[in-house]
Amino acid sequence: MIQEIDVIVAGAGIAGSSSALQLARQGHRTLLLDRQAFPRHKTCGEFMSPETKEMLEVLGINLGSRTPVPGIMHNARIILPHGGEIIAPLPGNATGISRYELDRILHEKAQSAGAEIVTKAVVTGIRKLDATQYEVDTRQGDGKVTYRARAVIGAYGTKKPRGVASAAQGTRDETVYIGIKSHYSGITIPEQVELYFCEGGYIGLSPIEEGKVNVAALLTLDSVQGSGKSVQEILQTAARSNRRLHDRLGKGAPVPETQVSIAPLHLSDTPEPWSEFPHIGDAMLMIPPLCGDGMSIALRSSLICSGWTDRYLKGMISYDEWQTGYSAEADKEFTRLLKRARRIQKLAFARTNRLYPGLARMFPGLARYVVTATRLSETGMIR
Repeated sequence: MIQEIDVIVAGAGIAGSSSALQLARQGHRTLLLDRQAFPRHKTCGEFMSPETKEMLEVLGINLGSRTPVPGIMHNARIILPHGGEIIAPLPGNATGISRYELDRILHEKAQSAGAEIVTKAVVTGIRKLDATQYEVDTRQGDGKVTYRARAVIGAYGTKKPRGVASAAQGTRDETVYIGIKSHYSGITIPEQVELYFCEGGYIGLSPIEEGKVNVAALLTLDSVQGSGKSVQEILQTAARSNRRLHDRLGKGAPVPETQVSIAPLHLSDTPEPWSEFPHIGDAMLMIPPLCGDGMSIALRSSLICSGWTDRYLKGMISYDEWQTGYSAEADKEFTRLLKRARRIQKLAFARTNRLYPGLARMFPGLARYVVTATRLSETGMIR
């Protein structure tokens, strides 16, 4: 039996759940699928830049009024291996909230709006039947379920479902990274995000709810060979090349069952907003995590895509207009942002990075540029 639906969102993270929420609000029969159970811990910096506040308000979410109370950050502190540092104010207050808590909030909102959420559903194939219909095969437990939908949105992150075409040539960097995350208790951190550079990459610390600290790292896969297999072993090995980070982590204790990792990771060279259907979040664009804007991009891309998809489903625009309209707006919104982010990533890994603290003191605007160059601008959605 084939189930009929208006729109299927494949992937129930930030981008997918916020997209499902918006489309369900518009009256569309919306199905949100994910291969894993929620809520769960995910590899993420858990840093919500100041720009996300406007987008969360569009979704009807005010994190500051919720319990447990999220962490707050006013400044960014970058600490290099030799001890030098750069400090710059953030362009507004940033929020630290675990993905476990944020995904739970978004799922509650999406379900309240009328979206159906099916987890532990592995997408085994997505086919475009014609200009008006897709067919999506899933494996759910011991059975198979097939859906037909007028629209599909890819929000599955960096791991494409089986049968989905790979990214176009040249959209992803060849360097292979691993991302890891663990929560810590016992570390007292002021209202700031701290970014420590170490051998093979960098590790960020940010306050989240209940006085805990999120420790997230992006490291080249080559640099972690021989470091051990567990998240804690990899973090401890990486911290040896930055004494201040080593001392910082030594004051705390890992929170059990919050350790997660993801590999291989490839950073984007260009956005990929469309294959046979639109992409949002990390499926569209994997930005260098040091720029701290991944969660903002997930929300913004879902807002843009949901708007175009709503118009398509209501018959206001054709399929071709849906594709070209969303692709053009996504390219305009994210291409220059990604170029600046990749430029900063290269600067961060340059051998001359030990000179940056001195340059930042001589040219205060440099430090400000580091934390503002990759920020999305406000859209004026909130009136």
